[in-house]
Amino acid sequence: MHIRFDVPADPTYPGRVAAALSSVRLRRYGYIGAVLAAVGVIGLAVSRAIARGDRIVPLSVALVAAGLLSMLYAPWVRWRARRRSGSYAVEGAYDITDQNIMMRSGSESGGIAWDGVAQVKDTRDFWILYVGRMPATVIPRHLMSAQDAETLRAFMAERGLLPPR
Repeated sequence: MHIRFDVPADPTYPGRVAAALSSVRLRRYGYIGAVLAAVGVIGLAVSRAIARGDRIVPLSVALVAAGLLSMLYAPWVRWRARRRSGSYAVEGAYDITDQNIMMRSGSESGGIAWDGVAQVKDTRDFWILYVGRMPATVIPRHLMSAQDAETLRAFMAERGLLPPR
């Protein structure tokens, strides 16, 4: 297998990559925030039900506020990543073989051996490659030909990185 494709100097592309990689890491903040807010709302309901619930109110309000801030943290980080990464738009390329994935962006280049890839998550626009438990890079499907995307999908499924279709 040998797949090569170019990445145009699109100002929105680095932001989409940053959002895809950060969404994986930041998802837990939304869950934690929802739990904190729910516990805070329950605390407020309990404080209204009991006669001496005035001691619970400040804690409950703090939990609701912390929960809301935690839920807003991930969208804020993604917004900042998209806003700041517009200046990183440079031409690049991917060169994918049976042994590794080589990426070039401007004058920088790097690669990941397939043996180091622990898993691959399938999102709407990208395949997110994990090295260990951390998302390391993405492969943009929309920039590949349909035949190359299917060849790569079959290769990753054969390696056990993606479920077969």
